[in-house]
Amino acid sequence: MGRRRFGVPAGVGDWLIAVSVAALMLRTGSSGAHPGTGPDLLGYALLAVGGLALAARRRAPVVVLAVTGLCAVGYQTAGFDVLAVAYLVAVYGAVRAGHRALAVTASVTLLVVLQLMALAVHDGPVGEASVQARGTLEIAWLIAAFAAGEALRQAEQRADEAERTREETARRRADEERLHIARELHDALTHQISVIKVQSEVAVHVARRRGEKVPEALLAIQEAGREASRELRATLSVLRDDDTTPPRGLGHIPELVERAGRTGLKATLTIEGQQHDVPAAVGRTAYRIVQESLTNIVRHAAATTASVRIDHRPDALALRIDDDGKATPGTAPVPGVGLLGMRERVTALGGLLRAEPRDEGGFTVQAELPVDRTS
Repeated sequence: MGRRRFGVPAGVGDWLIAVSVAALMLRTGSSGAHPGTGPDLLGYALLAVGGLALAARRRAPVVVLAVTGLCAVGYQTAGFDVLAVAYLVAVYGAVRAGHRALAVTASVTLLVVLQLMALAVHDGPVGEASVQARGTLEIAWLIAAFAAGEALRQAEQRADEAERTREETARRRADEERLHIARELHDALTHQISVIKVQSEVAVHVARRRGEKVPEALLAIQEAGREASRELRATLSVLRDDDTTPPRGLGHIPELVERAGRTGLKATLTIEGQQHDVPAAVGRTAYRIVQESLTNIVRHAAATTASVRIDHRPDALALRIDDDGKATPGTAPVPGVGLLGMRERVTALGGLLRAEPRDEGGFTVQAELPVDRTS
């Protein structure tokens, strides 16, 4: 319905065709008949209605087929010897919409009725020959309209099938590439991170057994190794996800807040608004924003408190993560990979992201993710 051809909307094009056909039929009818006050006015009205009905041929092809057929019988009865152009266009539209059997049945019925009417009006051999010639012409036009509609229907089916095939091929290639990346990450990083994690834990254990003070740098390496191992497992799980396991989303955010609290940070979670299901992409993005924000607070902000607020709005999901860290107003945040990744995720969903120091000190991350409730 909304497709355009040559820059003209489909609805406007349908009306142009309908008005043109109606004008053509009225002109043909006026040139071959002498209008009066009775049946002639009815004939003109039927000619106009039959043409204008074509404006709805995409929305209701069967109804338009019936209306144009009845109008053709009506104006032929009124004495207007006009080729049923509107009905031919209606046949084309019905066949294109897939109603082939109905179009054939209606056309055969209409031809029989018009032939009988023409024979009743025309007498003698000359009139009979004229009727036969006219019937042959109408059959030829009907076959042409049927063939055109069927050809275009098959072409559209092939185009749709080709589009589905391209989408399936692209999806399959994306899956293969995703699994390839997962294998590469696993082979290249898992072993090295595991070595770092094990060696740091051994060093911390040995130092504590000897009663020595564990260096802060060693503890940081240990925690970083654990976090990197968790993140790598989560990333590999996402890359290998075959849609059989649910992705990380809103329901897993309390775990993030609780985990941040175990590091000594006083973290709180507030959920506002009427909770409702959100698309998986929105939930996954919200999870990643909160995860990245809390990770940055723990590692870089030197904060003592952090708050996570989730606001369920009718048309959007709003997030706000605040901390009381060392960020000060007027200090531009250093653009890192984490902030860049958050911005890319939010932009991909058509949302908005703000990440900046607060006036009262500390840092704030605010995101608004549109939620399409009709999908």
